Amino acid sequence: MTGLSRRRRLVAVAVIALAAVTGSACSSSSDGGADGGAYLVWDPYPQFAGDSEWVALLKKCGTSAGVTVERTGYDTTDLTNKALLAAQQGNSPDVLIVDNPVISTLAEAGALTTTDDNKLDVSAMEKNLLGAGQSEGKTYGVPIGANTLALYYNKDLLTAAGVDPAGITDWTSLNAALTKVKAKGKKGITFSAIGTEEGSFQFLPWFWGSGAQLTSLDSPQAVSALALWTDWLKQGHAPNSVINNTQTTSWQEFATGDYAFAENGTWQLANAEKLGFSYGTIAIPASAGGPAPAPTGGEFVSIPVQKNTGRYDKSRQIVACLTNADNLLTTDTTLSYVAPVAAVQDRQAADPKLKVWVEAVRAAKGRTGDNLGTKYPKISESLWTAVQAALSGGKSPQEALTAAQTAASTR
Repeated sequence: MTGLSRRRRLVAVAVIALAAVTGSACSSSSDGGADGGAYLVWDPYPQFAGDSEWVALLKKCGTSAGVTVERTGYDTTDLTNKALLAAQQGNSPDVLIVDNPVISTLAEAGALTTTDDNKLDVSAMEKNLLGAGQSEGKTYGVPIGANTLALYYNKDLLTAAGVDPAGITDWTSLNAALTKVKAKGKKGITFSAIGTEEGSFQFLPWFWGSGAQLTSLDSPQAVSALALWTDWLKQGHAPNSVINNTQTTSWQEFATGDYAFAENGTWQLANAEKLGFSYGTIAIPASAGGPAPAPTGGEFVSIPVQKNTGRYDKSRQIVACLTNADNLLTTDTTLSYVAPVAAVQDRQAADPKLKVWVEAVRAAKGRTGDNLGTKYPKISESLWTAVQAALSGGKSPQEALTAAQTAASTR
């Protein structure tokens, strides 16, 4: 790509960023992101202070590369805008850690180097996780870890209802369990169906678990997935509050002890230990059986394009250090992530409380995979709009998804 064409793409993609942030957000120097022995790292973990294990690891990796790491943590949305603006202005950080769906946006803008360019070795990474950072056959970073969704369950409620969670392996057995729980006067399942990316994220395991594809939102399989959710509301298995629930508020409902199941993620593991009842986890079942493919969350470590290409070698060393097996285990434990490397996943799976999560991540897939790239946000918006319309009773599942497919095709 020529410098002129790359700049044109950056200008087009960064218009939103220019409206959202000011030039003062970028403090890198114009020689490629840093001065002398200082290398800039931007990450989406503002919750980690300077004395945290995460920052200590960053500094350790800088030292091993013979440079000093200067790290800044931003919230995810702010980081995306700043990264686009910095790329347009030619002063990107040396290492950028971003949410995996953002990779395709930055790649399309010409803001990232490929792993072929920067010589990063990704051969040990699990292909289903690596796929979220790939576009048109090129890989634009290294996954640092992944989270995903599963079903938490209330052991006491299931025992009282005579339900063995190990027997819940498909939609039929899950529906039978919900019926038994309701017969005992308890509530079935809570989840997030809010009209945002969170709603799409939570619907995707059921959508993909039906055999549906994001390129055909109105397929019979897709309709069956949305009908599953709408039937739960009609039958009283799920509360009407799911229409407005975030993943946080649906967890709060589960924490009352009144619900048998909650769809939620690895990020709730610490909160699960604080519940006033015994809990367990099972994979979200696919329609015909087995674990459904759930969407992956988590970040990629990438190397942005620099004017001074001589900086890439040190950046590569920093990224390689952050993503080696020993450091991944420490980092992913801190972040409540499942590692992207099979050998480290095996070590995590030795913990009974992580076994289901490792299995769920191994069955998971990236939202921007299947070469969807920057098409995904448009598809997702159409999908969550359809879910909202069907759950509110405004449209049937078929009508809602037919409209979604039309909208996704024209956006």
